[in-house]
Amino acid sequence: MLTGADLLSKVKELADASKSDLVRACGYVSNKKDGSERLNFTAFYEALLNAKGLDLGSSPKGRKGGRKLSFNTKIQFNGNLMVGKAYTGMLDLKPGDEFEIKLGRKQIRLVPLGSEDEEE
Repeated sequence: MLTGADLLSKVKELADASKSDLVRACGYVSNKKDGSERLNFTAFYEALLNAKGLDLGSSPKGRKGGRKLSFNTKIQFNGNLMVGKAYTGMLDLKPGDEFEIKLGRKQIRLVPLGSEDEEE
């Protein structure tokens, strides 16, 4: 089973393949008792998230809690709205990425410049 950079490389190489073919090509296959194959999608997606730097595993033993992402924020005293590094990291956003701000009724949406949604 591929992991890390090897997994990311294979996924990019097989970008046009079906999900089943991709899981199979990356080695996430086991055999059932009757001899047929089982595709291990969950293990594949967990490995893919780990390769991208997102660990969904449980906290190490001996560690109690810690900060958790709340998906809530406040307007700061100067009127700015803080998103936070944890969220930009989850979305793989980099310094210099640009967005269009779309305002709706009681909502704010950030749309990456050049995306299909931006052209609506």
